[in-house]
Amino acid sequence: MEQLTPKQIVQELDKYIIGQKNAKRAVAVALRNRWRRQKLPPELRDEVAPKNIIMIGPTGVGKTEIARRLAKLAEAPFIKVEASKYTEVGYVGRDVESMVRDLTDLAVNMVKGEKAREVESRASILAEERILDLLLPSAKGSVSAGEQNEVSAEAQKNSDTREKLRKRLEEGKLEERAVELEVKDRTVPMVEIFSSGGLEEMDINIKEMLSNLLPQKRKKRKVKIEEARKILAQEEAQRMIDMDEVLSEAILRVENSGIIFLDEIDKIAGKESTHGPDVSREGVQRDLLPIVEGCTVSTKYGLVRTYHILFIAAGAFHVSKPSDLIPEMQGRFPIRVELDSLGKADFVRILTEPRNALTKQYTALLETEGVQIEFTPDAIEEIAKMASMVNEATENIGARRLYTIMEKLLEEVSFEAPQMEGAKVVIDAHYVRDRLTEVIKDQDLSRYIL
Repeated sequence: MEQLTPKQIVQELDKYIIGQKNAKRAVAVALRNRWRRQKLPPELRDEVAPKNIIMIGPTGVGKTEIARRLAKLAEAPFIKVEASKYTEVGYVGRDVESMVRDLTDLAVNMVKGEKAREVESRASILAEERILDLLLPSAKGSVSAGEQNEVSAEAQKNSDTREKLRKRLEEGKLEERAVELEVKDRTVPMVEIFSSGGLEEMDINIKEMLSNLLPQKRKKRKVKIEEARKILAQEEAQRMIDMDEVLSEAILRVENSGIIFLDEIDKIAGKESTHGPDVSREGVQRDLLPIVEGCTVSTKYGLVRTYHILFIAAGAFHVSKPSDLIPEMQGRFPIRVELDSLGKADFVRILTEPRNALTKQYTALLETEGVQIEFTPDAIEEIAKMASMVNEATENIGARRLYTIMEKLLEEVSFEAPQMEGAKVVIDAHYVRDRLTEVIKDQDLSRYIL
């Protein structure tokens, strides 16, 4: 994070997201402020709160993608949740604190994966030794003095054989040979059922408790050496990882660099209704408030403080507006950025410029079947024009419309591709019009298909 200035962050986001300059600048500054905060003296560091952001804009303009790419750049724990999935305590629904628990779970897996990669080479060496033990079991048991010379000769012979096997193993000549492994039996359904029942909210790790009470079952499996190497390397890596260190680092990472993306926040804004499903809107906001303001949440890994988690909220705000949120919630989201609607010119750029542009994705996918696809500039223009037309005529779903248009456009080629190896298909404006014009003209069909 230290190397990335706000300008560099925006440049990285530009590689995947078209336009939305204001939103990119806002998140870039928010990310850089985290690094600045770490440089402050401890007594001042705790006083600096993150500047939470509300992104306002229609669906499909890049709100989620900006937040997701930002978290990837910062290598920070990131979770996307929908505000409308939570309900006021007392109603049926998810407890708002569960978002922090989910974020902590994700951070633990992230740190665990990093630690596993650090010990990967050592784990592979130990796994190889265990495979050699399986292929050539060593002689065990005590021997008499008279048999000692014979055992020494046998041991030397085994040592030579082991080295020969090692060489063949390294050359990949034994991958198809089967060996018998003793592995943990993972079929403990009742443990899984209890542990997934939400009881971790009571700071009780049910799965861990039941696992300690029940004897750990092991079973024998016959697997090929190729698979055995992966299983054993994973086991060795788990032994080398210090889980206390993992949990400590994961919680630290959540508390100081975690990002929670609160989507559909506009769905919990608005005036209270006296009946129907809207009755708990303000209640959800009041339940969310302590999390956003900063509190301590109990998780199965320990206590997690939310004071410095960055919250990025997003919503279309077609019916409601940010001022319809309760005043306390508004105060906790001081930065507001409006994202622009996307038109034909934006669609042209989206189809060609980003590293993960749709045209590049489809070209790469069909290349796996030996089919070469080429999009001409006039075809790109036509696709963008049609996507814009459908968005205007039906529901405006932004860049997501390009997915449905492209899928319909290439439906026939995708279906026939296995029988078209070596073929080249040129997608031009005529090809696009030929396959899409009738669908777009028929309003009812357009609503159903596109």
